[in-house]
Order: sequence, then C-alpha cells, then structure tokens
Amino acid sequence: MQGTDRLLALQEADTAVDRLRTRREALASGQTLAAARADADAAEQALGELRLQLDELRRDQTRFENEIDSLSQKEAAENKRMYDGSIVNTKELEALQHEIANLKKRRSDREDELLALMEQREEREALAVVADARSADLRSSLEATSDAADEELAGVEADLERRAAERAELAPQVDPELLELYEDLRAQKKGVGAVALIDGVCQGCHEKLSAMEVDKIKKTEGVRRCPYCRRILVV
Repeated sequence: MQGTDRLLALQEADTAVDRLRTRREALASGQTLAAARADADAAEQALGELRLQLDELRRDQTRFENEIDSLSQKEAAENKRMYDGSIVNTKELEALQHEIANLKKRRSDREDELLALMEQREEREALAVVADARSADLRSSLEATSDAADEELAGVEADLERRAAERAELAPQVDPELLELYEDLRAQKKGVGAVALIDGVCQGCHEKLSAMEVDKIKKTEGVRRCPYCRRILVV
C-alpha cells in the first residue's frame, strides 16, 4: 500500500472512529432514550388531559340530565294543575300557561345543550382511545429502545476498539510530515483531511476540477492538494 493510499485508509479509520465516538457519547448520555421517554411522557400527559376533560363532560352531562328531569317533572305538575280544575281564575291560568311555556323553553334549551355536550364527549372518547393506544405503544417502544440502546452501546464499543487499533497500525506507516499536515487539515476541515479524486471531483468539497487542473495535480510531485478546499488529494 502506497503512502497516499495508507493516508486514505487512515482517513477512513479516523472518520469511523469519530462517528463511533459520537454515537457512543449519545448512547452513554442517554440522548436516544431521553427522546423516547419524552415522547412517551408527552403522550401520557395528553391522555391524562383527555381523561380529565371526559370526567368534566360526564359531570356536566349528569347535571344537565338531572336538570332536564327536574324541569320535566315541574312541567308535568303544572300541566296537571292546568287541567284538574283547581284553578279557575283567568289571570292565574294565564300565569300558569306562561310558566309552562317557560319550563318547556328551558327544558328544550337544556336538551340542545345536552346533545351538543354528548357529541363533544363522543369525540373526546374517540380521541382518548387513540391516545391510549399511542401511549401504550410509546411505553412499549421505550422499553425496547432501552434494551436496544444497551445492546448497541456494546456493539459500538467493540467497533470503536477495532477501528482504533486499525488507526494505530496505519498512522506509523504514513510519512511524519504528511501525517502532521493531515492532522492539521483534519482539525480545520471537520475531521476530513485527505480525500480521493474521482472522475475529476474532489470528494471533500465536491468541486469538479477542470481537465487542466487534474493534469496539473497528476504531475505534481509530493503532496497533492485540492485547489478549492486544500485537502490532500489521493488520485
């Protein structure tokens, strides 16, 4: 393996190590698990709010039903008085008719309110069924995520150890001056100091080099650099 090829292999190992370290930190800090727990908690809170709303709607429904029953009983009692002959005074009869009409209006209004409330309750109950299922799914997913995170962390640790060993084996095979330049570029270029030139395209900045630029790079002795991003190019 030539020096530049070794450098490209080193870059691949370093990229893998960086990625694995980032993933290990995320797993070790519980970021993935925390996100799953937050989703589960939010779903449970939404379900709790729906249940509170349903409790309030049930109480209102009971109150309306009792009020309607009371108004119906009063209306029936007043109708009985109207026709049992106990009231003969015209003014009293007119007042009684007005009261019966008022009772009917109040009962009708309450029945309309009760109907709207029952429709609202039906909608909330449907939402609660969906929310309950979502909450259960997310709680189950949270448990699965916890188990999977532990398993993945063990796998990441093993891969990181392997890649770090690979990196330690490759680094001494690269010319010290080239390695120093590579490390400096990695620090400046988000971890990528050496890239391949494929079909005239720098794989670091993805700029297309002209045929003249490619020919010039191929004829360059020593370290070849991308004219745009200045990363080390492996042709």
